Amino acid sequence: MIKGPVRIGIDLGGTKIEGVLLAQDGREVARDRVPTPRSDYPLALEAIAGLVGRLEKAATRAAARELDGAPPPAPIPVGVGTPGFLAPADGLIRNSNLATLNGHAMDRDLSARLGRAVRVANDANCFVLSEAVDGAAMVAPGESAGKPDVVFGATLGTGVGGGFVIDGVVQTGANGSAGQWSHTTLPFLRAEDGEGAPGCPCGHRACIESFLAGRGLAWDYQRETGEAVTPDEVGRRLAAGEPGAAATFDRYEDRLARALAAVINFIDPRAIVLGGGVSNNARIIANVPALLARYTVAARPVTRIARARHGDASGVRGAAWLNPP
Repeated sequence: MIKGPVRIGIDLGGTKIEGVLLAQDGREVARDRVPTPRSDYPLALEAIAGLVGRLEKAATRAAARELDGAPPPAPIPVGVGTPGFLAPADGLIRNSNLATLNGHAMDRDLSARLGRAVRVANDANCFVLSEAVDGAAMVAPGESAGKPDVVFGATLGTGVGGGFVIDGVVQTGANGSAGQWSHTTLPFLRAEDGEGAPGCPCGHRACIESFLAGRGLAWDYQRETGEAVTPDEVGRRLAAGEPGAAATFDRYEDRLARALAAVINFIDPRAIVLGGGVSNNARIIANVPALLARYTVAARPVTRIARARHGDASGVRGAAWLNPP
């Protein structure tokens, strides 16, 4: 049964736009997706509007089945997760790898198109919000959250994203870029680290993303073995017991511990949740927590490190949770 109000979340990605209708208890009522019109901003807005319209119809059907015909709220709140971030100075999207979005006021444009307020946030922020609300970073029984309750999230995949919430509220900051820690130099950098994989959009070598994105994993393996393989292949070779792949993951985990230790030193989160394809390797979650104390100010850091509970669905679920109850 649908309990309480429903909300719509939209995850705008480089290849697809996904939408979800969530009940108040976090249950997924309906889901839909369409291809992303990568080079046409007005078409992207129309695609989102189409998804919202279909999810609203799904809400009406679900209400008719489960609430004796009681209608859903009108209009249903909508949140959107997007690459890049809204710059507070002018309200325009910046730093999106989906270039057609840059320079547009997506929240205002969608609000006008849909006839309601629309909340827009960076997709990494949506990811961590989802996991903090009802995912891996929920307060565990007996865990003292304290106030303020800080949760950080990092996505480790094709790129590396970051964001954090305080008391369940996404933090954006004065420039709209709070949590974008991956485009800073890897902490505790050593000569033997090298400069990381080339090609990071930030233009700076030795940034966190150049080491911790999937291409950083492949770069390290090639640097040490001389063989160019995909990140997935490094993982398969690790599973097969290859020493070269194991050594690459050893270095990767130490670098990840350094990057996360810097987060702990700055904002001291109760929990850090990891998502993205690289984080799916179980040894990362098992090994990194024990490495943190080498680099944190706290002698025995208690910050919990967890893998995302909702996986690839965290972004779209977090977009829905942008709208408070």
